[in-house]
Amino acid sequence: MKKTKLNELKDKCLNCCKCELGKTRNNIVFADGNPDTAKAILIGEAPGENEDKTGIPFVGRAGKLLNEFLENAGISRENDLYIINTVKCRPPQNRVPSDKEKELCSEYLLKQIEIVDPKIIIFCGATALKSFYPKKTPISKIRGEVLDLKVGNNTEIRKCIPIFHPSYLLRYHSLEEGSPRDLMLKDLKKIKLLMNN
Repeated sequence: MKKTKLNELKDKCLNCCKCELGKTRNNIVFADGNPDTAKAILIGEAPGENEDKTGIPFVGRAGKLLNEFLENAGISRENDLYIINTVKCRPPQNRVPSDKEKELCSEYLLKQIEIVDPKIIIFCGATALKSFYPKKTPISKIRGEVLDLKVGNNTEIRKCIPIFHPSYLLRYHSLEEGSPRDLMLKDLKKIKLLMNN
């Protein structure tokens, strides 16, 4: 049932040219993961070059690093997560999507959340966080915190957790206590526990 609804939504996305990004994409990057078994939705920023080529989110260097962290935290990308981005098409030169682009694409994003109905929403990086969190708080200050937020048209409060974007972690290799990579792993382990509660 979920897959049927999501396939109908994907068909709409394939024909979408509401913003300029629709004119320059090779592929829409709709989602990855199993909507029937996913306990969490992970929202990234926007597709990059590799994602635009394949139509799958998080498949470049940052995606490979994310996969490593998920595996180390005991989270199955294939079964536990449904992965989407704030926009479905790649912004030129991998720039951050504009507020207008995110707004025009939000119809699809919010519908995906509604259909999948996850236990937890993970904001992966500052762009995803800013799209849903009204306060101007740096992600470094609230990563790992459980935020109770209304997401979309539904009045239901959802548990949302911001985490670092893996592209940020590519710059930091230390696994020492308190390092970005250490904090990322701790945050994902916390998410794993919440998924099972």
